[in-house]
Amino acid sequence: MVIPRIVVAAPASGAGKTTVAVGLMAALRRAGHTVAGFKVGPDYIDPGFHAVATGRPGRNLDAMLSGEERVAPLFAHGAAGADIAVVEGVMGLYDGALGTEGFSSTAHVAKLLQAPVVLVVDASAAGRSVGAVVQGFVAYDTGVRIVGVILNKVGTDRHEAEARAGVAPTGVPVLGVLRRDTRLTVPSRHLGLVPADEQREQAAAAVDAAAELVKAGVDLEAFVAAAAAASPLETVAWDPAAEVTPAPEGRPVVAVAGGPVFSFRYTETAELLTAAGADVATFDPLHDSLPDGTAALYLGGGFPEMHAEALSSNEVLRGQVAAAVAGGMPVIAECAGLLYLCRELDGHAMTGVLPATARMTGKLTLGYRTAIAASTTAFFDEGRRVRGHEFHRTAVTLDADAEPAWYLPDGVEGVTRPSVHASYLHLHWTATPDVPARLVAAARVHVGLEK
Repeated sequence: MVIPRIVVAAPASGAGKTTVAVGLMAALRRAGHTVAGFKVGPDYIDPGFHAVATGRPGRNLDAMLSGEERVAPLFAHGAAGADIAVVEGVMGLYDGALGTEGFSSTAHVAKLLQAPVVLVVDASAAGRSVGAVVQGFVAYDTGVRIVGVILNKVGTDRHEAEARAGVAPTGVPVLGVLRRDTRLTVPSRHLGLVPADEQREQAAAAVDAAAELVKAGVDLEAFVAAAAAASPLETVAWDPAAEVTPAPEGRPVVAVAGGPVFSFRYTETAELLTAAGADVATFDPLHDSLPDGTAALYLGGGFPEMHAEALSSNEVLRGQVAAAVAGGMPVIAECAGLLYLCRELDGHAMTGVLPATARMTGKLTLGYRTAIAASTTAFFDEGRRVRGHEFHRTAVTLDADAEPAWYLPDGVEGVTRPSVHASYLHLHWTATPDVPARLVAAARVHVGLEK
């Protein structure tokens, strides 16, 4: 495929690459481009802002969770119909999974995509020294092609002149200079930015401000030219329909939790469920009941601890979920979904499906995990090995008779019942397409479409 594409990276976290990436996406869209936005790694919040900026679903590219062989195909799938793609990096350019040589880093993904890189440098506390930073990143790995620099958080004209002078000897062009702007502040909480789904007006205002800043400070024509210089990408677009075999007739309803609380899920999840033969119905557990005809339930991640009282107040839905699960309805729950299925969360009644209670803690649990299925359920066979990701500050206390979902290197995690698999682990289902297919198959059995 031939599509202009570019990776927006930074020397370290906090340089402002999300602001720049989102601003570029929005500014390009306003200039008449159809923009595809991507995020490197297992981040769910930034793709929400990408969606606001581009008007298209935000997508993730994660070599650890999906497998590096799927990165280019997933990119091609997500970029279909766009005329330019902007990929926002994660952490520092060369920072990948711990204990690896940068596996799943921004640089790794840029190589897999054969994409040029623009480096966003925080110049707030440096002048000419910015040039040394740029030169170091250019020389560190010559397989990564850095084609431009955007200087961020620049104070004055004199400051800009000094920073530009420092970069000049590197031969890397300065594509833009952005000044500090307080309008770009987006509310944050214990796991980072507040998701766009929770504060739509504020998110839209922040995206507008970022677009204006980028339009004023970045040479968009030069940026597009740099993206257009990417070589053709030899790949076949990922196709959810090629991953699963749908049943010949009858489409069960798979309810997918959404709204402000359950915004952490990958775009490809619904695409796989649809391809497997389901009618996907999204609902908001804060206010809604289960969709009519619900045959199975997928509860993704989010911030239930911030909305525990409101979730608890929707007694109708809590009762529906408890009754449906008691009747054998299949459920897959990840992170927030696990908490919602517990008896209570921070003292607020939840659905009571699982023999467990949950509470907020001050400890951050974060990172990739290799897990082994502890028992056979409708979705996983005992001994199945998967890669997942954890990201939370809560803890679940299990009853003594609870059946764990996974064996991890440091113990067990999650809870299972014959038709329920609930854990903290987020999986990228593109690497395990049999899982959504098995969820849909279980849904068909549950409503009598199959024996």
